[in-house]
Amino acid sequence: MPISQGAVMTFERVYRLASIPALVFGFVLWLATSLHAQSIGLLRDADIEHGLAQLAKPVLGAAGLNPKRVRVVVVNLPTLNAFVIDSRTIFIHYGLILKVKSPEMLQAVIAHEAAHITNGHLARRLENLKSARSAAGLGTALGLLAAVAGAGGDAAAGIALGTRSAAERSFLSHTRAEESAADRTAASIMKQAGVPVQGMLDVHQLFAGQEVLSAANQDPYTRSHPLSRDRIRATKAFVAAYGDTGKPDPAAAYWLDRVQGKLSAFLRAPKWTMRRASSDPYADVKLMREAIAYHRNNKLQKALASIDGALRLRPKDGFYLELRGQFLMENRRWGDAMATYQRAAQFSPNNPLILASLGRAQLAANQPRAALKTLEKARSIDFRNNSLLRDMAQAYAKTGQNGMASLVTAERYALRGRLGDAGIHAKRASGLLPTGSAAWRRAQDVLIAAERFEKRKKR
Repeated sequence: MPISQGAVMTFERVYRLASIPALVFGFVLWLATSLHAQSIGLLRDADIEHGLAQLAKPVLGAAGLNPKRVRVVVVNLPTLNAFVIDSRTIFIHYGLILKVKSPEMLQAVIAHEAAHITNGHLARRLENLKSARSAAGLGTALGLLAAVAGAGGDAAAGIALGTRSAAERSFLSHTRAEESAADRTAASIMKQAGVPVQGMLDVHQLFAGQEVLSAANQDPYTRSHPLSRDRIRATKAFVAAYGDTGKPDPAAAYWLDRVQGKLSAFLRAPKWTMRRASSDPYADVKLMREAIAYHRNNKLQKALASIDGALRLRPKDGFYLELRGQFLMENRRWGDAMATYQRAAQFSPNNPLILASLGRAQLAANQPRAALKTLEKARSIDFRNNSLLRDMAQAYAKTGQNGMASLVTAERYALRGRLGDAGIHAKRASGLLPTGSAAWRRAQDVLIAAERFEKRKKR
């Protein structure tokens, strides 16, 4: 389903690998030039990301990571994949989220990706890629880099020039060794968190069928990981040695059902949702799913009635309030939407996506100064929200701050990897902002990055 910019789940483009601290700036620019600023599509939704955070919390804590600093976000792809590109974000394709049958399966995936962070695999992979580049030439290295970042097989193959080399095989072999190590660490993490390790076995079984497919039809996850039968054998050996004392968590089951229910309600046809919502074990999730189906069929009153039913069951749920506000927003009832978002923000005052929704409603209700204050708070929590930056630029323009509007637009383009466009707006911002001010220096940073990018393109 095409997801509009105004939908509860917003579609974002995020520049690949731009957030890896270990990458020197020049390497990022070389990558941007070579890959034409490839990006990954994200589905941003406050409710879904909160549910994933609830599922991740015990696992991340057991891994020694701060659950408040590591977020789990959804990639807008139907394939079965998950990956990390920095130490603060775990990316999971929506196809994998919808495919798992238990919360323990999704927690196993999160534990595996958390293990890559704690085991220091990110920095090592970058070093291995540099070696592969020297041994095999630019094209193969780029293909490998795209694969590590989560690109599909076709995309990685399109970047790579020529056939796979010995260097590439060596790199993938090393990657599989890291995956085996991550599996071992993930099993220990799950046991320590009290999550049944059976979830990991179930995930391996899920991928086992992929290995009988041709390479062109396999999910990319299977090609860079050990064979599922080996992973199953290793996990069974872990359980035999250390036991599996974890117990299913009813709260985790609820949050998985809610995440899957909302994702499927937006991504599947409304008829599909209505047929299956009636059997949902949680009354509030059933009503939420029905509300989304009604909304997508342009039946506002029925959508409001259903979400109000869910709110009667969970009256302090800021995420259901945000969904209600969205229904009103997309039906151009700006004032009602703003009031509903304000209630949502009262219950979730530090959720950046809810604040971004409130700011958008304030902007639509012709309250740009209030919107700017709200959006600035949201950005201080989550600076990588492209939709928020677009709204901020409008709010700055409406309040007569054209220099700041150009600066925020430049930063938005830079985050999307469009450094050429970023440079145009950064130059404009530099001419409008007070020389030497903090905002002027930010504009200069973007401008310098854009100029270096253009120079490298001409080489």
